[in-house]
Amino acid sequence: MKTPRHFLQFKDFSRAEFEYLFERAHRIKQQFKAYQKYWPLEDRTLVMIFEKASTRTRLSFEAGMHQLGGSAIYLNTRDSQLGRGEPVEDAAEVISRMSDVVMIRTYEQEIIERFASHSRVPVINGLTNEYHPCQIMADIFTFIEQRGSIQGKTVAWIGDSNNVCNTWLQAAEVLDFNVHVSTPPGYEVEPERAGLYGTDHFEQFADPMDATRDADLVTTDVWTSMGFEAENETRMKAFADWQVDAEMMRVAKRDAVFMHCLPAHRGEEVVADVIDGSQSVVWEEAENRLHTQKALLEFLVLGKVKE
Repeated sequence: MKTPRHFLQFKDFSRAEFEYLFERAHRIKQQFKAYQKYWPLEDRTLVMIFEKASTRTRLSFEAGMHQLGGSAIYLNTRDSQLGRGEPVEDAAEVISRMSDVVMIRTYEQEIIERFASHSRVPVINGLTNEYHPCQIMADIFTFIEQRGSIQGKTVAWIGDSNNVCNTWLQAAEVLDFNVHVSTPPGYEVEPERAGLYGTDHFEQFADPMDATRDADLVTTDVWTSMGFEAENETRMKAFADWQVDAEMMRVAKRDAVFMHCLPAHRGEEVVADVIDGSQSVVWEEAENRLHTQKALLEFLVLGKVKE
């Protein structure tokens, strides 16, 4: 049996593979906009396993699989044997014999790694505490659509060094761009947790204004991610000076774009004038989860295709 490819971290794919995926996402998006039927995954099944709540992840994967001609099955761990103590390894053995690809949105990265090691089919990371590779695929594809190649560009990350931040840092190493990170004291990037082997593509700044200066893309996320709700009050105080506002956007490049993976809290990590302003591409970014993940599903199930 052929060993399946998995997408558990951004660095699981090479730069050449991402370039192929972005080309396919562009083509698949064109077909979708033109109402052209494209069913390469007809009679194939995606199983979606959710331990963490979701809107965009479930909708984009479920709609995407249907649009590719396949079917998607939603499993919540509360409603399956996984929630009753069945070993992850046993679940992987069974689920992967009844499906063609699996997407998991869970807490610890270790869970998805264990599942993948016992899966006969490709496994996709739909989000873990450590990484969110599908989100950054969509973000980079959105930047390419809006501004061209991201190579050599500067991304400013303002706020918590969370799973999305970690994945931006991995992406910078794979695709050769730079990330400026500014976090409150005590919330700095942990290179080992981020899965980094070097620091050539990122720099940390104490002052968020310095991180944003001359950036091509400014991005942030909520101050309190899922699983850290008990820290909410502490975080609200610690992050107060790390709000992306108009002044911060003014020191970025004139044509800089603003991104947010959503959901957003206006008045906390970003002001309404920025997320709803002319530099914001958050709705295009959200839509592109659909198109990049369709390209990903096609690639993992079928390999490279020629039309």
